Amino acid sequence: MKKAIMAKKIGMTQVFAENGALIPVTVLEAGPCVVIQKKTVDNDGYAAIQVGFTDAKVKLINKPEKGHFDKAGVTPKKYIREFRLDDVSAYEVGAEIKADVFAAGDKVDASGISKGKGFQSTIKRYNAQRGPMGHGSKSHRVVGSMSSGTTPGRVKKGKRMPGHMGSVKVTIQNLEVVRADAEKNLLLIKGAVPGPKGAVLVIKDSVKA
Repeated sequence: MKKAIMAKKIGMTQVFAENGALIPVTVLEAGPCVVIQKKTVDNDGYAAIQVGFTDAKVKLINKPEKGHFDKAGVTPKKYIREFRLDDVSAYEVGAEIKADVFAAGDKVDASGISKGKGFQSTIKRYNAQRGPMGHGSKSHRVVGSMSSGTTPGRVKKGKRMPGHMGSVKVTIQNLEVVRADAEKNLLLIKGAVPGPKGAVLVIKDSVKA
């Protein structure tokens, strides 16, 4: 990837384009992110930068973490991610990455943890069909057939069944940056991104652009 940043989801709104079109956008508080560590091929076997986002309370970090932040000369951070960029030589420890790393029109991928839905049935989880709703039916929203008959006589692997839904890592690709405001640390991205309000996401260059 060429560039990336961590961002917090604030919510959704809508803006007008120059031609008068109404665009639904997600507002993200993008950065500022601070470079905590710089990894090199000689020392670590690969090139990357480790960045932190959102200040953390000192009393909530342990001694090894405190030493890591002190070595970089930055305040403790709550969220830490590692980015393997094409050119890490442009970044130094202590440098800030702000929203203006992206510009309007850029195509990005947004990765985050999706909203948790709790324990759900196959109808909501996999869009399965329900049974008849007549009074004689005894299978309105049940799973239905579990497997074939005598052979193999067991539930096959991968059978879609009720269970925990959501709260998994999701990446939405090829989203368009509508606006980038470095002064207010805001990114406006066309469409929706994973997670609830307050979720922390990774915004990076689209791999399919």
